[in-house]
Amino acid sequence: MGAPVPSALKIQALGLQIGGATILKDVELDVAAGSLVGVIGPNGAGKTTLFNVVSGLMKPTAGRVLMDGVDVTTSSVPARARAGLGRTFQTSSLFPRLSVLENVRLAAQVALGGDYSLFHFPRRSDAATRVALDGLAAVGLSHKRDTAAGDISHGDKRKLEIAVLLVTKASIVLLDEPMAGVGSGDVPGLVEIIRQMQRDTGCTVLMVEHHIDVLMGLVDKVAVMYFGSIIAYDTPQKVMADPLVQSAYLGTAA
Repeated sequence: MGAPVPSALKIQALGLQIGGATILKDVELDVAAGSLVGVIGPNGAGKTTLFNVVSGLMKPTAGRVLMDGVDVTTSSVPARARAGLGRTFQTSSLFPRLSVLENVRLAAQVALGGDYSLFHFPRRSDAATRVALDGLAAVGLSHKRDTAAGDISHGDKRKLEIAVLLVTKASIVLLDEPMAGVGSGDVPGLVEIIRQMQRDTGCTVLMVEHHIDVLMGLVDKVAVMYFGSIIAYDTPQKVMADPLVQSAYLGTAA
């Protein structure tokens, strides 16, 4: 047997209470470096809240979050980003009035040591622009680089968000329902972009998704959340055959 793969993201006994209500309870998750993990569960199970805690938008009331073995539980959102954490959201976080290229170029500008100032846009031959153009090419959006981000399709917005992640060189990527609102015809292409991103960069991907059929052929493991806890974490085949998952999640969703 080979050496065990180190953990990129480890969540230990994570809990969150708000106003006396338990939102997350004793969440345990160990995500191997370079793996692609899906997170499923009914609405209200705590999936997005878990992402909010991992990314630093919310502070847990119990437990720890470790990135590459370093405790980041109390670290800020920017500090986690600098440590290699990237995230997309259920709703678009793009700048709709900026062009497709400018959205990615801003992210590249910051990744190269700059800031988010729009006044620092130099010539189109600068390093950040070259990185941004490579990012757009990777997701198939080069032909729309001068289009306002607010004017492209929902599926293309999702591709653009992934291009932004690519130029930040994030080593741990959280994708919150990347297929939400995307037309069925755009789903296979988006799945392939996610697969290619993980393959080319070696990043670790944690992905919330309601399209179970999409996840089954994409991820290495599936974590099932139910009432704020993870009730199963295994390969897609084993998870879907788990009687507890079938009764708690699949039965609820039917």
